[in-house]
Amino acid sequence: MAIIRFKALEQVFDRKPNHVSPPSDKTSDYFGINVFDKVKMQKYLSKDAFNHVMDAIEKGTPIDRRKADAVATGMKAWATERGTTHYTHWFQPLTGGTAEKHDAFIQLNQYGGVVEAFAGSALAQQEPDASSFPSGGIRNTFEARGYTAWDPSSPAFIIDNTLSIPTIFISYTGEALDHKAPLLKALNVIDKAATETCQLFDKNVTKVHANLGWEQEYFLIDEALYYARPDLALTGRTLMGHASAKDQQLDDHYFGSIPERVTAFMHDLESESYKLGIPVITRHNEVAPNQYELAPVFEECNLAVDHNVLLMDLMKKVSRHHGFRVLFHEKPFRGINGTGKHNNWSLATDTGVILHKPGKNPKSNMQFLAYVVNTIKAVYDHQDLLRASIASASNAHRLGANEAPPAILSCFLGTEVSAMLDQLEEQVTNKKMTPDEKTALKLDIGKIPEILLDNTDRNRTSPFAFTGNRFEFRAVGGSCNPATPMTVLNAAVAAQLIEFNGEVEKLVDNGVKKDEAIFQVLRKYIIASKAIRFEGDNYSDDWVKEAEKRGLTNVTDVPEALSAYLSDKSRKLFFDLGIFTESELEGRVEVMFEQYTLKIQIEARVLGDLAINHIVPTAVKYQNRLMENVLGLKEIYGEEYKDLAGNRIELIKEISDHVTAIKNGVNDMVDARKVANKMDDEKEKAKVYSKKIAPFLDKIRYHIDKLELIVDDEIWPLPKYRELLFLS
Repeated sequence: MAIIRFKALEQVFDRKPNHVSPPSDKTSDYFGINVFDKVKMQKYLSKDAFNHVMDAIEKGTPIDRRKADAVATGMKAWATERGTTHYTHWFQPLTGGTAEKHDAFIQLNQYGGVVEAFAGSALAQQEPDASSFPSGGIRNTFEARGYTAWDPSSPAFIIDNTLSIPTIFISYTGEALDHKAPLLKALNVIDKAATETCQLFDKNVTKVHANLGWEQEYFLIDEALYYARPDLALTGRTLMGHASAKDQQLDDHYFGSIPERVTAFMHDLESESYKLGIPVITRHNEVAPNQYELAPVFEECNLAVDHNVLLMDLMKKVSRHHGFRVLFHEKPFRGINGTGKHNNWSLATDTGVILHKPGKNPKSNMQFLAYVVNTIKAVYDHQDLLRASIASASNAHRLGANEAPPAILSCFLGTEVSAMLDQLEEQVTNKKMTPDEKTALKLDIGKIPEILLDNTDRNRTSPFAFTGNRFEFRAVGGSCNPATPMTVLNAAVAAQLIEFNGEVEKLVDNGVKKDEAIFQVLRKYIIASKAIRFEGDNYSDDWVKEAEKRGLTNVTDVPEALSAYLSDKSRKLFFDLGIFTESELEGRVEVMFEQYTLKIQIEARVLGDLAINHIVPTAVKYQNRLMENVLGLKEIYGEEYKDLAGNRIELIKEISDHVTAIKNGVNDMVDARKVANKMDDEKEKAKVYSKKIAPFLDKIRYHIDKLELIVDDEIWPLPKYRELLFLS
């Protein structure tokens, strides 16, 4: 292994930047060249077919089968002109990645030859084998049939020589088996609820869509070193490794000069992203060594999610061309910052108004406050469910580690918005306001844009922070499919807006003026959700104590956090809005428990293998060398050897202690796994893995990391942190 390690280092030093020129120097010349967007649809479809697809995208109307044939013909014509030979339904199963099955654009003719063909039926629906995708018991292994159905709101695109068609994935009996289907349902209900709320302020609004702007953090590791670390290759993180003497403590990597090889990778990644219509605009060094970030322009939420999961796959491919491997794990290296995916979320109307952005007059600012207050109330009411939406075995390592928010959900609004809510709380009563009170309040509301202009700071410790025209859900993990937290957030806010609309309507029906009714309901919500608002340091111990006093929950155990999906409150939310059926919800959560268990199980098996087959033999080898040295000193110096070899004798004992602890720890961990693996209930098994097995990972690691400091560097089998993190 030591030979492998140094061979890997030699390959690192031999690396040269690998750069492929884009098809044009101007991004605008080739942006979206591999996307069947509206411009290309207008060119390749008849006017009737184009309008039919536009209605499906904008109004959600179903695609007529004959129109689907016309769309498929036009799409095939465009794709084959681009050199494609195959097509696939591209979907997002519950594995956490994407899936695709490629079919050729051919069918046999009567003469035994082939012709290119692509029917509307093949565009609209396919039947991939669903037996091996996780379903949480919805489908048996022998019940293989599943369906993918075209999502026209997300445009088809070309990867290599394959036309990829974004789709939902459902079982033969109709249950959703993917991330996209529930997201689309949540986006539909937020559209209806938010549009109804807008009607209180602007009758011209007929549609509201959710926007998402994700910030994707990631690590780049040299591929040779990556393969010399089986833990990285198999689990996505280092299960052992002592901290480097220098890592991020000088803050010199953050926003620093980007290494040449990394710049070449970023340039090629951006070129490929632009071809696929992914509007990435930001790139920079992050805090930790070898850590970077990229971010796009805000997009409609469903498209933004598709672009994020597509980009993650693209990053893996492009990184290999540059001798890198990309890491999305939330905590690949202990002791330095991990990887997040901040989800910047807002709502916008078809009239061009961002609903979480202050307007130009008191009426539009009252609308702004309505959406801010209802969002906060939704976060307060569904804090446990929002935490569950970002809970995972990997994100558990990151949350609350002075780089990401803690498990306590709270909202940061900034001093001025908080002060405005406090003023609303104080001024609005359940009695009729006097004209002077109403005028004073509206004047203050009208000042919101100017007070926010220079006085709204950002709180990087907050899990859910208002940042001027949107909310930033900072707790989302780097490897997460953002569809999951976005489904929960949009559903929670939709339910809250439905409640708000109903309460305002009831007051108006009872003779209360509309403005006063809105103020009264907002005041009620401000008071009810005040506990979730926090402007201070979310990392502090004082906040943990204060949050407990406020009645906020603090769940750090992943299986316990995931259980929030099955609470009565969560069930009511999902069932009332039609996001999930009971079988879909229970099956999905069972998959989450199973995925948690399997990830811990894999880590435990990898650590046990490396510990017993690599670390312990290396430590014993070095220990034998020390013992030979001590015996040689004894042979030469007699009894005086004790004074000369005292430190080596101590090292021999220290190595023995660590080796014994490692072997005992691995044996005990294996025994605990055997007990857990016999359990049939996935929830209970996940709890046992969390409480009984996961702690062994840290206990065993402690002794391995101590040995790394003792054993001769020349024979240590694995690349160390100082090598992994500083060779780009």
